[in-house]
Amino acid sequence: MTAPRSARALARETVTREILDAARVRLSTDGPGALSLRAVARDVGMVSSAVYRYFPSREALLTALLVACYDELGSAVERAEAAVPRDDLEGRWLAACRALRTWCVGRPGEFALLYGTPIPGYAAPRDTVEPATRVVRVLVGLAGDAWSRGATPVPGPPGAADAADLVVPARTYAAARGLVAPDAPTEGVVRTLAAWTALFGTVSFELFGHLEQTVADGPRWFDAVALRVGADLGVVAR
Repeated sequence: MTAPRSARALARETVTREILDAARVRLSTDGPGALSLRAVARDVGMVSSAVYRYFPSREALLTALLVACYDELGSAVERAEAAVPRDDLEGRWLAACRALRTWCVGRPGEFALLYGTPIPGYAAPRDTVEPATRVVRVLVGLAGDAWSRGATPVPGPPGAADAADLVVPARTYAAARGLVAPDAPTEGVVRTLAAWTALFGTVSFELFGHLEQTVADGPRWFDAVALRVGADLGVVAR
């Protein structure tokens, strides 16, 4: 059994959560690049020097926000996929993709932090990598399930043969981190990366208004993209 937390520890957790919640509101109103510890301190009724006891720098606050948001998004996608029967690959794929879109569209400020313009002067540390890969792990897991059942990714056209060479470093890195099996088809890795970028790219276009006057129904368009990249990957039946 774990020892009960002290009142001081519980109080610190509460204040930390309040600071993070206020910072997330600021992401929506001011944008990640303009996030200010001083402004966040005002929002929670603290002097700025007190906030530094919880987050010693703006960079530390940004890192905590990244980890929290990546984990929240990853958890939403994992829960949605896990709720669908294991033999329904297409249903699992659509559930994961729809959860991805729902979380991102409902939190444009957080999405901008995770997948928007890089913040000048800030470089995310290594401890953000693990939570950042939670969504792609779900996609890769679905692809692996499909391939184990005999499905295959759509072959690339002759003119795209260089894509296999381009993905070699990513494949090596992904295999080393357990994201893909060492014997995963190279074209499958290519298609997985293409699906990942297509899904988040579609969300980005929707959130930043690039689909206006072009797509009449954002959710249905996203589903259409998800099904097509899923079919290319071999997860959705062709």
